[in-house]
Amino acid sequence: MKVILLEDVKALGKKGDICEVSDGYARNFIIPKKKGVEATSDNMNNLKLQKANEAKIAKENLENAQNTAAQLAGLEIVIRIKAGEGGRLFGAIASKEIAAAVKEQAGLEIDKKKIVLADPIKTLGSHDVKIKLHKDVTAELKVNVVEG
Repeated sequence: MKVILLEDVKALGKKGDICEVSDGYARNFIIPKKKGVEATSDNMNNLKLQKANEAKIAKENLENAQNTAAQLAGLEIVIRIKAGEGGRLFGAIASKEIAAAVKEQAGLEIDKKKIVLADPIKTLGSHDVKIKLHKDVTAELKVNVVEG
């Protein structure tokens, strides 16, 4: 029997795959546990429409990420913080503060989880920060930390 998987099934396939399984496996496990449906013509059409919709959404997300990356290119964010001797900061600047500064100074909403920092920023000066907007799109932002 052919089934369309509605979720990933170990040792069988991923969501959206069409698999050939024994009738008993399909009737006793796959279909009752809502892990898949029988591959009828209606279900095949629904799968095709669903995949087309997912592709459209993925394309829109990629375009949005590219537009945001273009806006971030060449942008410099200034963050003011107290500092001690030798340019060492009292505390550190993490992705949360960078996201808030970008929203305040540039008006762009960036999720703090997308900001890639190996370590929090602990010194004054200019720092390059990578922002992973999409799996294929990475932007670079210049963060200038000044005493104030």
